[in-house]
Amino acid sequence: MEKAGNKSYEYCFFDLDGTLTDSSSGITNAVRYALDKYGIREPDRRKLYRFIGPPLTESFREFYGFSEERCLEAVRYYREYYRDRGIYENCVYDGMEEVLKMLKQAGRHLVVATSKPEVFARQIISCFHLDPYFEYVAGMELDGGRGTKAEVIEYALEACKVPDRAKVLMIGDREHDVLGAKKAGIDCLGVLYGFGTEEELLTAGASGITATVEGILEYCL
Repeated sequence: MEKAGNKSYEYCFFDLDGTLTDSSSGITNAVRYALDKYGIREPDRRKLYRFIGPPLTESFREFYGFSEERCLEAVRYYREYYRDRGIYENCVYDGMEEVLKMLKQAGRHLVVATSKPEVFARQIISCFHLDPYFEYVAGMELDGGRGTKAEVIEYALEACKVPDRAKVLMIGDREHDVLGAKKAGIDCLGVLYGFGTEEELLTAGASGITATVEGILEYCL
């Protein structure tokens, strides 16, 4: 990525799961808990990594063929586990806080834009003491509203009163981040230390790719 034509980004929108934090244990444990309600056993945890990033209803439908009604029920089971236990089975990626600190000191506006319910996202950001770095945390609604990444990004853009979308860079690890950013008319940097692949991100149209947390600085400063 040539810094998208030598652009100078003023707003950095961060995905949460797989970008700011490694949430794999909490999410996969919650998915296992939900699937167990239907007698479905998945011993290979890595197969459940595909749940990290996309909206949950979409994943239960696509990967297990659940009906719309069963998807909503499975999400309720998922949250039974996640809200009390899974949310804390999580950790910030090494070096991330230093990157956020440098971006903040450089005058960048930092925003979280995640498909996770906003109430959980705010709880996680606060739990890991990252809230001083972010001006806003945007996520989906518990009732399913803002259910796509594009809708979350639009919500964040409006909430932060962003004057120029050309000055915004979305940073995420899955194709949903890239596609949501494209629909909103903003650039997206794909990160490879999360749960997506380089092929997935490039096929979706990522403006650039970085393999490391520190590499984010090359595109934002």
